[in-house]
Amino acid sequence: AAKGVEAFEKMSIGALAAKIPSGKSPEEKARRDELFKQFDPNGNGYLSLAEVDKGIRDILGAQEIYDCKPAIIRAFNAAKGVHKVTNSSRFFSPATLIRFQGTTVGDNYVTRSEFRLLLAYLKEYFKLYTIFDEIDTGDDRRVDSKEFAKAVPLLVHCSFRSRSLGQCHPSLCV
Repeated sequence: AAKGVEAFEKMSIGALAAKIPSGKSPEEKARRDELFKQFDPNGNGYLSLAEVDKGIRDILGAQEIYDCKPAIIRAFNAAKGVHKVTNSSRFFSPATLIRFQGTTVGDNYVTRSEFRLLLAYLKEYFKLYTIFDEIDTGDDRRVDSKEFAKAVPLLVHCSFRSRSLGQCHPSLCV
């Protein structure tokens, strides 16, 4: 459980936000455009999971996030296909469209229009992963009722507030 907590402590949310431009300001959009070009070395207009993984390590220099594979995979899967890309899309060059004629490319890749979502999800899933890693004291990738009950103060501190946090399950009332 310590690996996620160490990663979270090494990279504050502020530092993470500075590395990952997921906002909608013109400055962040410009940074995202440049990042997408760097993440997409072959210039085909979409990113595979491997390209995202490599970009996080080599371009963002975010080793802490790179080491949290579950967060990367979940962020990638949440973002891909949000904007379905078919052979009539304006996002791809004619050569790329011919290669993928009749397929839905967006099901397996993140497009430029989904890149901001990928970055936003990456921040959130990294935060969730590190919190989960601290809660999962048994390192079995599950949270039992005792671990959850002990974690309620942490969850409240991390802004996971709920009117009925202690009432989720009768065994969790402390």
